[in-house]
Amino acid sequence: MANEICRRDFMVQAATATALAAQVRAAAPARRNIVFILIDDMRFDSMGFMGHPFLETPHLDALAKNGKVFENAFVTTSLCSPSRASILTGLYAHKHKVYDNKSPLDDAIPTFPRLLQEAGYRTGFIGKWHMNEVSSDSDKPRPGFDHWSSFRGQGVYVDPTFNINGTQQKLTGYITDLITDQAVEFLNTSHEKPFCLYVSHKATHADFHPADRHKGGYKDKTYPHPRSFDDTDENYAGKPAWVRAQRKSWHGVDGMYNKETDFDTFTRDYCETMRAVDDSVGRIVATLKEQDLLDSTLLIFTGDNGFQFGEHGLIDKRTMYEASIRVPCIAHCPEFITAGSKCSELTLNLDFAPTFLEAAGVPVPPSMQGRSMMGLLHGESPEWRDAFLYEYLWERSFPQTPTILGVRTKQYKYIRYHGVWDYYELYDMLKDPDEMNNLLAGYKQTSEGGIQESIIRAKAPEDVKKIFDGMAKRLQQLLDETGCLQEPAWIGT
Repeated sequence: MANEICRRDFMVQAATATALAAQVRAAAPARRNIVFILIDDMRFDSMGFMGHPFLETPHLDALAKNGKVFENAFVTTSLCSPSRASILTGLYAHKHKVYDNKSPLDDAIPTFPRLLQEAGYRTGFIGKWHMNEVSSDSDKPRPGFDHWSSFRGQGVYVDPTFNINGTQQKLTGYITDLITDQAVEFLNTSHEKPFCLYVSHKATHADFHPADRHKGGYKDKTYPHPRSFDDTDENYAGKPAWVRAQRKSWHGVDGMYNKETDFDTFTRDYCETMRAVDDSVGRIVATLKEQDLLDSTLLIFTGDNGFQFGEHGLIDKRTMYEASIRVPCIAHCPEFITAGSKCSELTLNLDFAPTFLEAAGVPVPPSMQGRSMMGLLHGESPEWRDAFLYEYLWERSFPQTPTILGVRTKQYKYIRYHGVWDYYELYDMLKDPDEMNNLLAGYKQTSEGGIQESIIRAKAPEDVKKIFDGMAKRLQQLLDETGCLQEPAWIGT
């Protein structure tokens, strides 16, 4: 009954937004073109200008030099499908209910492409959709797009089959280049309407597969191990037991995808696969420049989640550790974005949908939980969020990571686990950016009983208790504010 009420609410919101969009289309002048480039599993620092030890990304470096870099960009669930649904809808996962990589997105929920389409935009989607991937028709065209080109599930790196506007077509070549070819073709068509192009790459999802021109390019390079890489008691002091145990799993440095690769090969292949992503950005920017659209088009480049390279002995994502939740984010539009500028505010994957709608002059539905970044892009200093909620639901297919709720501010991170007797985690991110010193170490709930919060408040030093109480209170506030009046219904499942 509750789900049906929620769905009706979304339908009402969608109808209201559609009516408002019609008014905008009738009254508004020309609106800004939009290009959104989404990369899969891209680390926030996997770019040359971010100080990577050997990865070369000249086109991304140029984009950052001529645009704005968001230094504190995060996702609210570090998993592909939930994050992609949040990007489309501006909602937390507990609202759009895409909890894992097999969940479909309810068509009743307003998305930014559909609202732009209804407001007169020509909309296109090219690349990886990755929601409801187990469905036999999961590559079918989705609502909100005039042009559709996608593939089933994860797709393949070489010679993929695309569903192009309802027709299956097997293409020959490397998938990053094929997606880019189609993006360039879309941009080269007539622009009688303003357009929104959503380019969604398969890269850099494992198993990493570089383009032939980049294979072996980093064969002599070695990615430096992070501080927390080694399997030592010192590194795991104060960490929940599941973190160390995960080293030997699919998502650990000692298990790595059923031991089918090793860490050095893994990191080199990842970086070589990233090279074609950089090439793609260069081609899209060049196409916009050739058409005299580069200065006026709002182009945003980001990732669907972060990616761990050995931090705490882990690879991949899902956790609330920094490399997992932090993503790259570059915005480019010389007409109003100051070249070489930076923004340190906490921005989220929830913020893209309202940003694109405001850039188009389309009303933002009140159901959206993100905030438009347009003021930040203009260099203004609007009142902004001081914290955000992180949520991850335990997956049966990957049981090594528990359900997680947490809150991140600019200074602190509080991580709460559900379904395990173990430590919570609290970090001062300014003093301890590598998350080595858990301030809640030693205060663990055990089979002997006791509520963990009470144990912390009874035993922790006063300064730690003060920080903990503030972060626990802020987490509850965020749960309330975002529609989890107590806790998400799935916490107890």
